[in-house]
Amino acid sequence: MPIHSLGYLRLESTDLDAWRTFAGDFLGLMPVAREDDESLRYRMDYYPPRLVVSPGPEDRATAIGFEVLNERDLNRTVAAVEDAGIKVIEGTRAECKDRRVTGFARFDDPGGNPIELFYGPVLDHKPVVLPTVSSFVTDDMGMGHVIVTGEDGRALLDFYTGVLGFYERNTLRGPGGTVWFLSSNERHHTLGVTTAPGRGKLIHLMVEAADFDDVGRALDRAYRLGVPFMNSLGKHTNDEMTSFYVYSPELYAIEFGYGGRRVKGEQPTYEITAGAYWGHKFSPPPRKPAP
Repeated sequence: MPIHSLGYLRLESTDLDAWRTFAGDFLGLMPVAREDDESLRYRMDYYPPRLVVSPGPEDRATAIGFEVLNERDLNRTVAAVEDAGIKVIEGTRAECKDRRVTGFARFDDPGGNPIELFYGPVLDHKPVVLPTVSSFVTDDMGMGHVIVTGEDGRALLDFYTGVLGFYERNTLRGPGGTVWFLSSNERHHTLGVTTAPGRGKLIHLMVEAADFDDVGRALDRAYRLGVPFMNSLGKHTNDEMTSFYVYSPELYAIEFGYGGRRVKGEQPTYEITAGAYWGHKFSPPPRKPAP
């Protein structure tokens, strides 16, 4: 398994003020100030900032960063990606410094999603301070999980399992098509892929807190801050996460959960016929104001 975990997420946004409230006040991440740029940087554990939001002309993900163990694994994985016919670009020294990693490479997956592979996070040994969250579940399982789209979801499945070596955990078939849930560690899934028209895009991020009370307090913060809900509190059938969903400023589906299932190694895949044992009642997204 060349991929260790989901390491970081880098976004561009047209509304940094909304993200200050969302990432800091609601999610409870620790802001990290830098004098040399306008980007918002947030820590959730002992790693460098795992969420970076930069100003931009449109709302989009600019990098989904997956960690590999070392330089040797990075080189091997880059070679496999290039053998699959995908152009890979090595990160510059300045880009490594900005990400606080020792080395990385980037490419677009078959759906057009911007992927980065990195190794060697540069640690500053300063304790993370999370006033409203006991802690996040990261360590050997990384930042959480994401779901991305592409015009051919099966091509994404083949790439992530056949080239990057992800385990296939389960599928969910619905009116919008099939979602394949994949993993690179003991977190039930690190990545989900599905079919959607147009260029691939990020549609979902999950963060897992260490205590169920963290979920309750996050619910309180969402109500107090007026964060729009997407799904009510509920329990998933595949990873058994108890969680709720809200809409981010860009209308990404953001899940705040607790108690996700750990799965050791590769196991037989299966299909689920419902996403939740209970709860997770859906609410449509709010209308974004016209520019």
